[in-house]
Amino acid sequence: MASSTNLAQAAPAAALDEQPRAGDESRAVYFFGDGKADGTKDMKAVLGGKGANLAEMTNLGVPVPPGFTIACSRCITYLREHRIPDSLRAEVADALRHLEQVTGKNFGDPGKPLLVSVRSGAPVSMPGMMETILNLGLNDRTVIGLERASGNARFAYDSYRRFIQMYGDVVLGVPFSQFEHLLAAKRMTAGAATDAELDEQTLRNLVEEYKALVRAKTGGEFPMDPEQQLWGAIEAVWRSWTLKKAVDYRRVNGISEELGTGVNVVSMVFGNLGDDSGTGVAFTRNPSTGERKFYGEFLINAQGEDVVAGIRTPLSIDEMADRLPEAYTELRATEDRLEKHFRDMQDIEFTVERGRLYLLQTRTGKRTALAAVRVANDMVDEGLIDRATAVKRVAPEQLDQLLHPVIDEGIRAPALCTGLPASPGAASGMAVFDPDVAEQRAAGGQQVVLVRDETTPEDFHGIVAAKAVLTARGGMTSHAAVVARGMGKCAVVGCKAMSVDLQHRRFSIGDEVISEGEWITVDGANGKVYRGDLPTTPSEVVQVIRGTRNERTAPNYRAFARLLSWADEMRRLKVRANADTPHDARIARGFGAEGIGLCRTEHMFFEGDRITAMREMIVARDEGGRRRALAKLLPMQRGDFDGIFEAMDGLPVTIRLLDPPLHEFLPHGGEESKLLARTLDVSRADLSRIVESLRETNPMLGHRGCRLGITYPEITEMQGRAIFEAAVKAKRRGIDVRPEIMIPLVATLAEFENQRAILQEVARQVLGGMGEDVPYTIGTMIELPRAALTADEIATKAEFFSFGTNDLTQTTFGLSRDDAGRFLPNYIDRGILPDDPFQVLDQNGVGKLIGFAVSAGRSVRPQLKVGICGEHGGEPRSVKFCHTIGLDYVSCSPYRVPIARLAAAHAALEPTRPAQTTS
Repeated sequence: MASSTNLAQAAPAAALDEQPRAGDESRAVYFFGDGKADGTKDMKAVLGGKGANLAEMTNLGVPVPPGFTIACSRCITYLREHRIPDSLRAEVADALRHLEQVTGKNFGDPGKPLLVSVRSGAPVSMPGMMETILNLGLNDRTVIGLERASGNARFAYDSYRRFIQMYGDVVLGVPFSQFEHLLAAKRMTAGAATDAELDEQTLRNLVEEYKALVRAKTGGEFPMDPEQQLWGAIEAVWRSWTLKKAVDYRRVNGISEELGTGVNVVSMVFGNLGDDSGTGVAFTRNPSTGERKFYGEFLINAQGEDVVAGIRTPLSIDEMADRLPEAYTELRATEDRLEKHFRDMQDIEFTVERGRLYLLQTRTGKRTALAAVRVANDMVDEGLIDRATAVKRVAPEQLDQLLHPVIDEGIRAPALCTGLPASPGAASGMAVFDPDVAEQRAAGGQQVVLVRDETTPEDFHGIVAAKAVLTARGGMTSHAAVVARGMGKCAVVGCKAMSVDLQHRRFSIGDEVISEGEWITVDGANGKVYRGDLPTTPSEVVQVIRGTRNERTAPNYRAFARLLSWADEMRRLKVRANADTPHDARIARGFGAEGIGLCRTEHMFFEGDRITAMREMIVARDEGGRRRALAKLLPMQRGDFDGIFEAMDGLPVTIRLLDPPLHEFLPHGGEESKLLARTLDVSRADLSRIVESLRETNPMLGHRGCRLGITYPEITEMQGRAIFEAAVKAKRRGIDVRPEIMIPLVATLAEFENQRAILQEVARQVLGGMGEDVPYTIGTMIELPRAALTADEIATKAEFFSFGTNDLTQTTFGLSRDDAGRFLPNYIDRGILPDDPFQVLDQNGVGKLIGFAVSAGRSVRPQLKVGICGEHGGEPRSVKFCHTIGLDYVSCSPYRVPIARLAAAHAALEPTRPAQTTS
C-alpha cells in the first residue's frame, strides 16, 4: 500500500512552520497537532469554521486529534478547473508525513495503520449539508493491523464496514439505503436490536457483502489504495459544495456561493472500542431555551455519525457522569473554558477513546430566538460580552419567532404521543412523508408537517417548506433538531411510540393511524403531537404588547424588551410603522414604533357602511353628488385620524391621501352588484356602465394617486379637512399631534403643487376657523422613476420624501407585483436575480434611484426628511441599505418593527462601505 512518502514523490517540503496569513494564496495546507497549529480562530475565511476552531483549540491545549486543513479557496478552484494541481498534492503529502510523525502511525501501514476522517468545513456553519467520511485508510490489510493494535477484532470490522458504507455512498455513489438494507437484515438474523449487538463474525460477513454491493453497483472493486481513497474523499467533499441540500441551505440563509469549503483531514479517534468509549454532541447552554445548563447527548460504543444522524436514540449527557466519569469531568471543564474563550455558546462534538477525551469540533451553537435573546442577556450580566456584542449576537430575522403563536393552554385535546421538544413553537398542517411532496404542496399554498423516521441533510428542502418537523427517531442534537432550531421551525423528534410507514405514507401510534393529508398539530415547547388542527394563542411577547398579560409574569418579554432597548441606544435610523387603524397604531407603539410612516386612508373605506358611502361617491353623476357622499365619509375619516393621533401622542403620523384606482371599491357583478344598485337607487345597467367606464388595462399605472385628487379635488379637500379637524380635536384634549400629509404617485412638481395648494387652503379654513395652530408638513411618496430623477425639483416644495418601494420596484423593473410571482421563483432558482426584489430591496437598481433622489432632494433642501414605507422597511438587508445612504427612518408593518429596530442597530454597529447609489 502507498505510504505518505509515495504520495510526496520527493516534492519539496511545504513551509509548514511559517506563520499563516489570511488570504495567502501561495499556501493551501495548514497543520494542527502536538500542541500547536498553523491557524487561528480568526482565519475562518481561509480554513473554514471547523478548521479555524480546530487550530484554535490546539493552540489552547485542548485535546484535539492532530490533522491538517486544505484551504477553502482550493474547493472553488477545483470546481472551476476540475483538476488538482501537483503543488497541492505535494502540500498534502508533506502534511500527511507530518501527521505520521506526530501520531507514530503510517498511512497504509498494515502493522500500525494511520486512519483519518475527511470532513467539510465552510467559513459559515452549514451543519450536515456537506460530506464526511470516517475511518479512511482501512482495507483488507490495514484492518488486520487495526485489530492487532486495538486487541478488538469486533471493533476493527465494525470500523471497516462503516468506512465502506460511507465511502461507497459519498464517493462511489452507491445509495446509503442499500447498505442499510444489508445491515438491517443482519440485525434481524442475529436478533439484535442495535448495531452494537452484532458480533465479530457477522461484521466480517457484512464487510464482504458491502464490497460485493459496491462491485455490483459500480462494476469495479472497492478501492484498497489509501492514496486513492484519500483523494477520492477530498474531491467528494469539494463536490458536496454543489449538492442540492447545500445549495438550498445557502440560498435560505443568504450564504455566498463563492466561499467554498475547507477539507479537514484528522487522525481518527474511536468511540466504538467498547464500553469505555463513546461519542457525543453537547452545547454549553440549552439551545432551545438559553438556560445556563450543560446540554447534550452521547452514546456508548459508537461513532459520531450515530448521534447526529439519529440512528440510535442517545443518552442524556448527564448520564455520562456515571458511565465515563473522568472524561465527563474533563469535558465539563473544557466546555466552560471554550465558552469563556469564544465568549459565545458552543456546540461541541467529542469522542472518548478508552476513557480519554478528544474534541473533534467546536462552533457557535445554533439556537432558537428565545435562546439567542436569553443567552445575550445572560452573557452581559455574566460579564462575558458587552451590550453591543449582545445586540449583534441576535439576528434580526430571529425575533419573528418570538411572535409566533403557541397552543392555547385551555385546549384539553389528548396527545397522540410525546417526543423530545427540539425546537419551540406550535404548528399545524397536513402530514406528508416525503420532502419533495412537502415542497410541492407548500408551493401550492398548503400547510404541511414533514414526518420522517429520521431526517437526513437530503431532507433540507422539505424542512424549509414545512411548518414543522416530526421524527420517530433521533435526539435533541440530531439533524432534524439542529436544522429546525437554526431555522426557527417547530420540531418534535424521537417519538419512540411512533411507527412510520413510508411505503404507505402513514404513521401509527398504537391503534391510531395518521395517513398522508390528515391534519396534525405539533407543539415544540413540550414535545406533544395532536390529531387535527388545534387552535393557538398569541405568544408571551404579543400578549404583553396587546395588554392581556402583565410583563412581570413574562420573563421572555422582559429579555426581549431589554435587548431591544440596547439596540435603540445604538441605532441612528428611526423605525416607524405602517398602520391604518387606532388598534394597529397601539400595537405598533407597543412594539417600539417611533411614529407612523404610512397610514393608508383607503383601508378605512372598506369597513361597514363606509364602503357604501364610498361607492355612492364613485357612481355620482356630478360634483354635487360626490360632495354629498364625501360629507358622509368625513366624520368617519375624522374619527379614525383622531384615534390614531391619540395612539401616537407625541409622534409623527404620515397620512397618505387616497391612492388606489376607484374600480377597486366596486363589485364586479353577481349578487353584490344587484344589492348595490338597489341601495344606491341606480339601475343595474347604469351601474355596469359605470364599472366598465372605470376599467383600465393597467390600473396600477392608471387613474390613481394624485391623479384622482387632480380630477376630483373634492376628494383631497375632504381628506384634508378630516385630518385637520381631527388634529384640532386631539390637540384640545392635550394630545401632541404631528400630522404629515403625503401626496401619492407624484411624477411632476406641478402635480404636487396642485394637491399641496388644495391642502393648504383647507388648513387655512379649518385651523383659522377653529382658532388653533397645528404644525403640519406636506410631502410626497416617491414611487415613480421620474419622481426620483426630478427629486431636486420636487424638493423645492415637498417637505419630506417617503419612498414607496413596492411601487418603485414595480415601475423600475417593469414588473407587476401581482403577476410576477408566476416566474420570479424561476429567476431566483436560476440565478438571474439574487432575491425577489419585492422582498429584498434591489440595491443596484431601485437603490440607485433612491440614493440619487436623496442626494438631489437634499441639494436644495438640506434638512429634507427621508424614509421608506414599502415592505422593505422591515427586511434587514434593506434596512442596512437605508442606514448606509442616510435615510432618516424606515416604516414597516407593526409586527416587523422589532426586527427593523434590531436591524438598524446592526447596521450602525457594522463597519460598512458607503453604498454606491449613483453611477
